[in-house]
Amino acid sequence: MGKEYIKHIGATGGYLVAPSFEASFEEGWFDPDFWGDLADPVSKGGRGAAWFIHAAAGDLLLRHFCRGGLPGRFLRRDYVYTRVSQVRSFVEFRLLRKLYSQGLPVPEPIAAGYQRHGSVFYHASILMRRIPNAIPLSDHAGFSDMGVWQDAGACIRRFHDVGVYHADLNCMNILVSDQIYLIDFDRGRIISGGKGSDWKKANINRLKRSVEKLLGHLDASLREQLWESLLSGYRR
Repeated sequence: MGKEYIKHIGATGGYLVAPSFEASFEEGWFDPDFWGDLADPVSKGGRGAAWFIHAAAGDLLLRHFCRGGLPGRFLRRDYVYTRVSQVRSFVEFRLLRKLYSQGLPVPEPIAAGYQRHGSVFYHASILMRRIPNAIPLSDHAGFSDMGVWQDAGACIRRFHDVGVYHADLNCMNILVSDQIYLIDFDRGRIISGGKGSDWKKANINRLKRSVEKLLGHLDASLREQLWESLLSGYRR
């Protein structure tokens, strides 16, 4: 097996890039302005920090790491730098490379980068191949979508069975395309088999809160049927 990725680290930042993109990659790829009209902001679920890129190599997705909630008002893109191995984009990139190589339904990771800001902070970015015609699970919310939700449950179970913990499992991070995909593995990790199953329950409970929030406008009976369909897929 060849190299999993190419690594370049300098005094003020660095990047990882998939070997198949090494020849064409430029560090400017992490800047949406580099792409000009080829970059379209993601309008749903991107926190204003994600772009669809129409590159010669195919359609890509660029995401800048940003904080949400109250911390995001003060330190939107700033993360405390400790060491290279803990840069958030690098951690997610390496995890995605591993999951993708195992055939799990995740986006193909293309590159990850970071840039130091002073002696304390850094900004991080990740670039991956765009999943074609993908729609968030929350957009499949009708009586005819029970099978989709069942498939989503089976997909989550597939990840859980190999110890994959998704730190932000919500309806927007479950995409429906030719199959069900999970995206956005920031702070995700692989948990060893000896850690019990409480983390799996916490994952499912987090997803349920997302369903109640995003689909709160639906009739309660419909929402419950969708959720039960997901659970039946998870348990099968």
